[in-house]
Amino acid sequence: MLLSAVLSVCVLLAPSAWAQSSVANAYAASESPLALAGMLANIGPSGSLSSGADSGVVIASPSTVNPDYLFTWTRDSALVFQTIVNQYTLGIDTDADLRTEIDNYVAAQAILQQITDPSGTLTTGGLGEPKFYINLTQFVGRPQRDGPALRSSTLISWANYLISEGNTSYVTDTLWPIIENDLGYVAQNWNLSTFDLWEELYSSSFWTTVVQHKSLRLGATLAQTLGQTSLVSNYETQADFLLCFIQSYWNTAGFMTANTAGGRSGIDANSVLASIHTFDATAGCDALTFQPCSDVALLNMMTYVDAFRSIYELNDGFAPNEAVLTGRYPEDVYMDGNPWYITTFAVAEQLYDSLIVWKSQKSIEVTETSLPFFQLFDSSITAGTYASSTSTFTSLIDDVQTYADGFVAAAANYTPSSGSLSEQISKTNGSQVSAVDLTWSYAAALTAFNARAGIVPASWGAAGLSLECTGAPSTVSVTFNVMATTVFGQNIFICGSVNALQNWDPDTALALSAADYPTWSVTVEVPASTTIQYKYVNIDGSTIIWEADPNMEITTPASGSFTVNDVWQS
Repeated sequence: MLLSAVLSVCVLLAPSAWAQSSVANAYAASESPLALAGMLANIGPSGSLSSGADSGVVIASPSTVNPDYLFTWTRDSALVFQTIVNQYTLGIDTDADLRTEIDNYVAAQAILQQITDPSGTLTTGGLGEPKFYINLTQFVGRPQRDGPALRSSTLISWANYLISEGNTSYVTDTLWPIIENDLGYVAQNWNLSTFDLWEELYSSSFWTTVVQHKSLRLGATLAQTLGQTSLVSNYETQADFLLCFIQSYWNTAGFMTANTAGGRSGIDANSVLASIHTFDATAGCDALTFQPCSDVALLNMMTYVDAFRSIYELNDGFAPNEAVLTGRYPEDVYMDGNPWYITTFAVAEQLYDSLIVWKSQKSIEVTETSLPFFQLFDSSITAGTYASSTSTFTSLIDDVQTYADGFVAAAANYTPSSGSLSEQISKTNGSQVSAVDLTWSYAAALTAFNARAGIVPASWGAAGLSLECTGAPSTVSVTFNVMATTVFGQNIFICGSVNALQNWDPDTALALSAADYPTWSVTVEVPASTTIQYKYVNIDGSTIIWEADPNMEITTPASGSFTVNDVWQS
């Protein structure tokens, strides 16, 4: 069936029919070659839409106005080339041209690493710069610390494949120097604040923490293989710290707090993307590493999807167990805040990854945490383990497959017959909006289709990990003093970006004492060696007044205690 015919069927059928596997089947078959071609078209120098980009350079989009995306991002490039590496190494597409593209990418990244930019030089923080012009020159950006982690992970995937082919010399001479630079940056800087995945909030980011953890695990294994044994211990130690830090993002309301800066709910596609980009089938449904089928990841995904059911007109009329279009986060206003292809594909991919594991282990475990997710499909289900021999297992597999296919079909419904994928879909009329031919949209489609086909990416070492938090950053005692003038009935509170400061929740903010008025004071145990943002809040009954921007910020010492003296920001 032609894609245009599939789309016609989608438009005419009731919303629930989007979830039919036949629609997802036809769309995956039609869109896969178009997505690969669209992705390659945005890679210089020969890509038809690459607009003169240098060799191996990935442009985010050929769009130059409203918005101008004719730049190359370290993050996007790494994710695109991780997709290309997987296409080639997993035998999905062994075209020699893909191998040439990978070699060109390696050469381009070697150049980018050496550029002195606003974040610094190679050895003083420059690797945190996220964005460059497409002729491999600096752009004035802001530090985003996910790029080195993602690039090193992609290059390690390629290195592992080459080693299996017997080409260790290229790995040692060409790949390892680039990889070592990135891993050194991650190991040294993972505990610093960063701009988030969307380049908006400056704090700790769940996405960044998770991909940094993966990169150091991969790096430790490759360093051992290459005889770089002096580096292994540091990579593993920092990875252990990161694994402990990952657990701190969990919000008992049922989601991973995507960013600790506050100002919005914390529900964000960041967390779903983190899960699929650190999928390791050998780890099963491990919750520590937020594997797609873990109870915390499933509840998080459900909470995230539900946040979009009532804010897009296109999602009207869908039942709680039917797929809908999703966006970055519910408070989004960028380009008027629309659904994204990337995020909608990501939900489908998490579900497909889960199906891969459940089928492989021949059982599904339902915990009290994941129970609300499974009750979408069986209202009478209870916590327990359901073996593949049970009817419950069979029906859940079928229902989750249908649910996952619904997200793919929803994307198909707003894909033109050309197969082109923009960044966003208009939330009111379904037209394509924002950047055209977004490279990451094409990559997201391909990875979702691969997961749907049961293709399993290489393991990165997530299996069998345990929390080894001894020696990890512990807590220090911080006394917060703020000079604030109040009237009768008003009291000063504090909340901020870590659990100890209530994760920005003013309803549970910590009260300060006015024993030395007009100075208000409180002493709190907060994480050591951590950048923390916070604000003071004036509360009088139900009236809540936040102090003015910007957020206050401190970096806590490794041990001991200290005092901060602030003045209320009017």
